Amino acid sequence: MFFSFFPAFIYSQQIDTIKKNNSALLSFQSFTLNEPTPQNFSYNLKKESTFSVLKNNPTYEWKWLRDGIWTGAGISVSTAGLILSSSKNGLSLADQEKFLNNASLQKEIDKISSIDRWAAGKHSESARSLSDAILYTSLTAPIALLFNDNINAQAGEYIAIYIESLATSSALYSLTARFVDKSRPFVYDNSGETSNYKRFNNSGQRSFYSGHVAATATATFFAAKAYCDFNPDTNGKGFIWAGAATIPAVVGYLRIESGQHFLTDVALGYALGAATGILVPELHKKKYENIEIYPSSSTSFNGEKLNGMTFRYTF
Repeated sequence: MFFSFFPAFIYSQQIDTIKKNNSALLSFQSFTLNEPTPQNFSYNLKKESTFSVLKNNPTYEWKWLRDGIWTGAGISVSTAGLILSSSKNGLSLADQEKFLNNASLQKEIDKISSIDRWAAGKHSESARSLSDAILYTSLTAPIALLFNDNINAQAGEYIAIYIESLATSSALYSLTARFVDKSRPFVYDNSGETSNYKRFNNSGQRSFYSGHVAATATATFFAAKAYCDFNPDTNGKGFIWAGAATIPAVVGYLRIESGQHFLTDVALGYALGAATGILVPELHKKKYENIEIYPSSSTSFNGEKLNGMTFRYTF
C-alpha cells in the first residue's frame, strides 16, 4: 500500500459523544492521505467490523486470582459438606417405629405434600443404576466438545471454567444435603424389598435436593451454552438446547423411580444445575458488543480522498 504511514499523517481525529438508545457513542476516526495506487492493486473497504467478527466468536476469560479462589472455595466446601454428610444422623429409634407399622406409616405419607406424595415408597434399583450411568456419561459431554476447533483453541480456559461450574454446583448441593433433613421416598417402602438398614441410615435423610440431577444439568447446559457461544452460526441450536434439557429430565425421572428423590427435589436440582451451567460461563464471556473497529473513508475540505480506520466505543 502506498500510504504515508511513517510518519502517519493523521488528517482528523474526531471525538463525538451522542445519545443513541440511551447510551453514549464515542467515535475516533484516523485517516491517512491516499497516494496513487498501482493498477494491479485494489483496496477494498469492508463494512464488516473487526470486532463484529470477534463478538460473533466470543471467548471465555479466566482470571487466576478471582477464579482460583472461586474454584478452590467450591471444591473445599464440597469436600467439607460431603464429610459432614457422612456423619449425619439417621432416623432415631422412635422415628423408625413410625415407618415399620403400616398404619403409622400411612400417617407419615399423608404428611407429604400432594405434589410429592405419589413418589413415596418407590425403590427401583435398576432405575438407580441407569441414573448413575447417565450422570457419569453426561459429565464427559463438555470434554467431548474439545474436538470442536473453536473450543479447542481455548481449551485451558474452557476446562477450567467447566471445573469451576461443577465445583459451584457441588458446593451448593453438599451444604444443602448436610443441613436439610428429608427422608427419601424409599424410606416409606415397607414392602420388605428395601432393607431397614438402608431405609433408616443417614443416607436415607438426604432427599433434598437431587445432586444427580443438579450435576447432570450443570454439565449438559454448560456444554450447550459453550458450544453455541463458540459456534454462534451453527445450525440446529434448538436441538442442542433440547438435548441439554432432556438428559437431566430423564435422570430426574429415574431418581424418582429409584426412590432417591421426590419431584420437588428433582425440580430444584434441575433449576440450580441449569442456572449454574449457563451463568458461570456467561460471567466469563468476553464482551465486544460495545466496541467496533472498521475501515472508513472521507474527503478533506480541499477534495483529497482519505482512507483510514474508525474506532467506536458505546458506553
